Parts: sequence; structure tokens; C-alpha cells
Amino acid sequence: MNYAVVRYGVKAAGVAENRALIAKVFQELEESATEGLQYLVLELDDGEFVHIVGTLDGDEASPLPRLAAFKAFTENHADRRSTAIIRSPARIAGNHRMLAAAEPAT
Repeated sequence: MNYAVVRYGVKAAGVAENRALIAKVFQELEESATEGLQYLVLELDDGEFVHIVGTLDGDEASPLPRLAAFKAFTENHADRRSTAIIRSPARIAGNHRMLAAAEPAT
């Protein structure tokens, strides 16, 4: 799996909308049974959201942007954000029951 971490802050007025749009993304993921994707979103107390995305090795792009709910999520995303998006490639250094079948990076 290839992993990326995406994080950004959300304005207080946009937190509820951001949560609701994320919930719709997960609903569509469940309904579409998207293969080759691991996805986790964390909401921190300070209004920051952290997305962890895992895609199969060799996949050039995440399947997330193809989802209608994800397109809706990103549509007014800049208006909800209080900070810029920071995207970083990541490797698993340790995993205890958080990511199914994930192996630490070698």
C-alpha cells in the first residue's frame, strides 16, 4: 500500500459541514465497495482534520476523487478551511489494529 496523510484546519463555522460531507464520503464508500483503498479521517479538538489514505502499490491515483460524495466534499473546501492543505507521503512505522492487514514499511 502507498499511504498519504492530508491535514488542514477548518473554520469553526465550517466544522459541522465538513463532518457531514465526510460522512457522505464514507457512506458512498460503503455502498460502492471500493477496492484497493484504505481511508481514515481524524478530527482533532482544534478544528484540524487529518485524512490517512492508503492505495494499492502501482495505483497512480486514489479512487476517492472519482466518488460523487468526494467531489461534493471538495467543491467548497477552500471556503471551509482555516489553513492550507498539507499533503505528505507516509510509511507505516507501527500498526496495532488500526489499519487492516497493514505492514510496517521496510
